[in-house]
Amino acid sequence: LQLQFPLKYIPTSVSTFQNQKKTLFIHEGQLDGQRAAHYEKDLHCMSWILGSSAEGVSGALVSGGDGPEDTGGQEEAEKDSPEQNSQKTSAPTGFTVLGGFESKPVQKVHRVLPQWLAEPDVIHRDIKNNLVPISNISGISAQLLKKLQNNGILHFFPVQAEVIPAILESAQQGLLIGRGGYKPRDICVSAPTGSGKTLSFVIPVIQVLMERVVCEVRALAVLPTKELAQQVYKVFTSYAEGTTVKVVMLAGQKSFAAEQASLSEHRGGVRRSLADIVVATPGRLVDHINKNSGLCLEQLRFLIIDEADRMIDSMHQSWLSQVVKVVYRSGSGSETTSIFRRTEPAHITAASLSPPQVPLQKLLFSATLTQNPEKLQQLGLHQPRLFSSVHSQSSTTAAAPTTKQDRFDFPQGLTEYYVPCTLSNKPLLILHFILRMKLSPVLCFTNSRENAHRLYLLLELFGGIQVAEFSSRLSPGERKKTLKGFEQGKIQLLISTDAAARGIDINGVKCVVNYDAPQYIRTYIHRVGRTARAGKAGLAFTFLLSVQEKNFLQMVVEAGSPGIQKQMVKPENLKSLEVRYEQTLRELADVIKVPSQTFQLAHFMVHVTTRICTS
Repeated sequence: LQLQFPLKYIPTSVSTFQNQKKTLFIHEGQLDGQRAAHYEKDLHCMSWILGSSAEGVSGALVSGGDGPEDTGGQEEAEKDSPEQNSQKTSAPTGFTVLGGFESKPVQKVHRVLPQWLAEPDVIHRDIKNNLVPISNISGISAQLLKKLQNNGILHFFPVQAEVIPAILESAQQGLLIGRGGYKPRDICVSAPTGSGKTLSFVIPVIQVLMERVVCEVRALAVLPTKELAQQVYKVFTSYAEGTTVKVVMLAGQKSFAAEQASLSEHRGGVRRSLADIVVATPGRLVDHINKNSGLCLEQLRFLIIDEADRMIDSMHQSWLSQVVKVVYRSGSGSETTSIFRRTEPAHITAASLSPPQVPLQKLLFSATLTQNPEKLQQLGLHQPRLFSSVHSQSSTTAAAPTTKQDRFDFPQGLTEYYVPCTLSNKPLLILHFILRMKLSPVLCFTNSRENAHRLYLLLELFGGIQVAEFSSRLSPGERKKTLKGFEQGKIQLLISTDAAARGIDINGVKCVVNYDAPQYIRTYIHRVGRTARAGKAGLAFTFLLSVQEKNFLQMVVEAGSPGIQKQMVKPENLKSLEVRYEQTLRELADVIKVPSQTFQLAHFMVHVTTRICTS
């Protein structure tokens, strides 16, 4: 059918077709005889399609008549006979007329969390008043209890008292099956910084693997940074000492060949594993998997993901998919019919549970675990169980509106302050805190390693303060040495980037200073979480420019902060420092102008001179 008008003018009745067609013809010029013939033909076709009669319609055309006059006559006829008009414009039988939509207000989207997120196992927030004697937790061997006592641990924190029994219960039937013959549920833990999450997985994993016969990698702990991996490795090694459990770290602290040799050995042409527990960073782990270095994960039982929210953000490295791939790597030859073969998890059926196979249980830990199901879905969790110290009933029901950000739990003994400042007096405030207020040791955070280095040079030239920097500018050995000196009290002020903000347990930090205000609430929580650990008291100061105050305070309050107080420093309190500060700025400008090699020598001489003067 060759209709000569746009698709948006497709008619729903013969009358509307007639009016539209005539209008187009009139617009193009006089309606001549040839066009009238086309019109008659199209009209009959359309009347057949629409199921309407074309009688009396074709006669309405007057060949050669003026368009406006005919249109006017048509309009008068339609006005004189309203019944006929309504009959012509009514929808033919069997056809739906589009239109008539009513505008309705759009309802707000409400957050409805999955049941395991909405109804977690709640952990007590108050550590001091909810300590549990270590002897009250069943399933822990006398050997481990003695080690705990030797380390000065007589009570478990609330998170440990809840999580340790849950992991032990999932493995009480052995390594092959979980409770009732089913695959054990994955466990997620969201608890404040310094609440004892590391010991929550170290103790049960060591306890379960103490009963193993053959040495195979059955536990893999993945952590985002080398320093954090080294810290967890140290805890594992401490409690594995005196047992048959062997712990290996893959974090780039040693050469690749040395790490490879620590994983396995070949005796009589047979590979033998030398590790039960592997602590690794994602990058180094992927290197060993891709290069077939002897890391065999086919018997892996526990996959521990610490600092889980950051590990989710780094999923672009695809380390998790590669781990799962080698875990369920199909064997060859007679191994495919072995009782110990492993298959990808699927729907639970009688066939999938027989014969039993070693399950892979994921254990997630974080102080800022996201409640976004879409992100958590990337981890492929199996019937997860959440332990959380943050639980608000109003935020989990269908009637609650979506919040702008997640709420978190802050350390119990933390006192938060913000200090209004300007760009020019921020270094003076740091000097005031240490020299006048006698705050020491202080962990100071900047937003970049360049800012950290400039502040370090300025304060070192100023003198009178034992100061050091901690950033990616330093080698792993230098960072380790710096942290050790800070813990021993040899360093009053440690200027750091966020490299030290994640999970690292630094003993004796009484005060944290955010020299540069953090942009994200998770960064803030992990920074201030370096103090007030294990139920102790701690201070946190954040320097804020006037343009930052409103947004920062709103962000902190919405995240669940119990309250952040304003701390004013009067200008007259900084007067005595200004003269020496101005002189130091001029010295720093001269030092920066020196060529690189001369600058390094001058920097070294300043460092030595400062050490001699302070000693």
